[in-house]
Amino acid sequence: VLLVVSGRIKICHLTPEGKQSILVFVEPGEIFGELSLVDPTIRQEYSEATENSQLVLIPREEVQRCMHKHPDLTLGITKLIGLRRQRVERRLRHLLFHSNRERLVYLLLELIEQYGRRVDDGFELGIKLSHQEMANIIGSTRETVTVVLGELQKEGMIQIARRRVKILDLDRLASQVGAVPQLPESAAASPPHLHGISPVH
Repeated sequence: VLLVVSGRIKICHLTPEGKQSILVFVEPGEIFGELSLVDPTIRQEYSEATENSQLVLIPREEVQRCMHKHPDLTLGITKLIGLRRQRVERRLRHLLFHSNRERLVYLLLELIEQYGRRVDDGFELGIKLSHQEMANIIGSTRETVTVVLGELQKEGMIQIARRRVKILDLDRLASQVGAVPQLPESAAASPPHLHGISPVH
């Protein structure tokens, strides 16, 4: 099990065509590799640092020992696994049943909920993603992402500068896919974390 001390890690897998698909980003204070606690076999996913990062490797046996000693840690890790699976399943539904534009809008809404911060004229994403990385998340192409982002910007819903995305009209953006806009987690009350374990999004 690995704990991210600083930086950011992305968990990916390769499609049958050899393209990278990004599953989740892991932030400082969060862990990954937790499935090794219940299934020690080699996994198909791999991790990659998106910036200079510092990690702490915690042996599986040591984590299991702590889980036996502290039941609330076990509960926290169980919730972590469930939340991560829930998010991946939700994204999979978007990939299967929605257009490229709708997938990208759903991604922007998800990123706003996780990384959004209030600014004078809307919400700014606190994470820099290239068009290719966005494409790798939603199962599209860089060219398509560039076109759709341009459309959303022309329609006045977003603003893009230096790989930073700003949401100018959150309600209107959410209405594009019939969703209820969720405020960024930083703007809402943060749930208590168990022994420093925070949900990985």
